[in-house]
Amino acid sequence: MRKIMNWKSNMKTTAFVMTTIMIMFLAGIASGQQKPVTGYAPVNGLKMYYEVHGTGEPLVMLHGAFMAISGDWGKWVNELAKTRKVIAVELQGHGRTGDIKRDITAENLADDVAGLLDYLKIRRADVLGYSLGGGVAFQCAIRHPDKVRKVVIISAPLRRDGWVKEGTDALQNLTWEVFKGTPMETGYKRLSPTPDKFPDFVEHVVAMASNPYDFGADKLRATKAPFFFINGDADGVRFEHIAEMFALKGGGNIHGDMQPRPESRLAIIPDTTHVTLMNRMSMIVPLVKDFLNAKPPKP
Repeated sequence: MRKIMNWKSNMKTTAFVMTTIMIMFLAGIASGQQKPVTGYAPVNGLKMYYEVHGTGEPLVMLHGAFMAISGDWGKWVNELAKTRKVIAVELQGHGRTGDIKRDITAENLADDVAGLLDYLKIRRADVLGYSLGGGVAFQCAIRHPDKVRKVVIISAPLRRDGWVKEGTDALQNLTWEVFKGTPMETGYKRLSPTPDKFPDFVEHVVAMASNPYDFGADKLRATKAPFFFINGDADGVRFEHIAEMFALKGGGNIHGDMQPRPESRLAIIPDTTHVTLMNRMSMIVPLVKDFLNAKPPKP
């Protein structure tokens, strides 16, 4: 019976991963990006790859686990770069940024982003993060508040139990063999400075995703930056947890016609999963632009 249950669990994990791979791959090849300014920043022992697109107020974009700039963001970068200076990064071990002997944690990755901003001589930026990148965005606001103006969190919880159990169980069963022969593996081998280390990379990321974490409700409440929480209605983050995060930033239980609204916002995208959020650019990007451009609500 245990073998049957493990087999079913592994089949669910494989199906989830294959769906993720195909959607991200199709989003990536449709990007049609103009040639950006690129480089490697020496931060915290990393040679951190980055791209700068467009001009204007700076916006840092942080991808999800196992992905790279093109794999997650597709057309997003081009669209947002029409009015902003977009700094797209590849986090430790991802894409062109090599791995190092250091735990992959949201805290470490946030410190890397802060180091990149210093390297680029950008005093303050907006930060947008998806999934793993959302966790990094949380920590950017918590650990480096003076460097962050506004934060957009796409499908990322404040603590590990914010995910539904099925999602965390799937990650724990993930092995590199699931990705064998997929665009995710071939993309890693094409971009990475250590193309033969794909199994080690997957193991490193899974170890990070399997560890309990809690960024702290009090720490989120104390952040200076307004937050925009964007979730799908079936994205694996518990509704109760989404409401909790929004409430910590002053949202919920407010009649906005009768009392001041918070600067922070919440959007639930219908008929949308964790993976298919990346296909909702035409719906999400205008909301993000409106949030980033908004002045504080009048009292």
